[in-house]
Amino acid sequence: MVSDGATIRHATRDDVQTIFDLIHELAAYEKSTKDVAATPELLSRTLAHYDPTTDSFSEGYARTFLLVAPGSDTVVGMALYFYNYSTWTAVPGVYLEDLFVKPEYRGKGYGKALIKACAKECLRINGRRLEWSCLDWNEPSLKFYESLGAKRKDAWVGLRAEGDALEKLAQ
Repeated sequence: MVSDGATIRHATRDDVQTIFDLIHELAAYEKSTKDVAATPELLSRTLAHYDPTTDSFSEGYARTFLLVAPGSDTVVGMALYFYNYSTWTAVPGVYLEDLFVKPEYRGKGYGKALIKACAKECLRINGRRLEWSCLDWNEPSLKFYESLGAKRKDAWVGLRAEGDALEKLAQ
């Protein structure tokens, strides 16, 4: 529970539409809604969904923490993450793919609470590092992350192969 009564829980299969909507809100903030290829159907197949009746997850590639506003069932934020692995430390870690809190709920400590949940998950799996990326123009978020003790990794350059380049590389 967050200090004001908000709660954080893992997403279930019933939360797929909510996650989809939050992804679109994040994409709008980043001015890249045209790049979103996710659909509720794809999210249903590819996310791991928590089952509270068995305290377990379905198969899937990523998990999602949802932040629920105090005194309601309204989801106001999410942290979508997956596990990674470090060859140098020979232990797992957590990669935070997306963190988003609806604008009207920012400044309440919700982003910090979601990152804290990811840090706890990292420690739960005996991981040694929580990592994420941030767009270089997003100064408010960069300052927020640095206020939590995160350090910029300027020596590393992000690389990606996708689309036609990925197809060509795989041949």
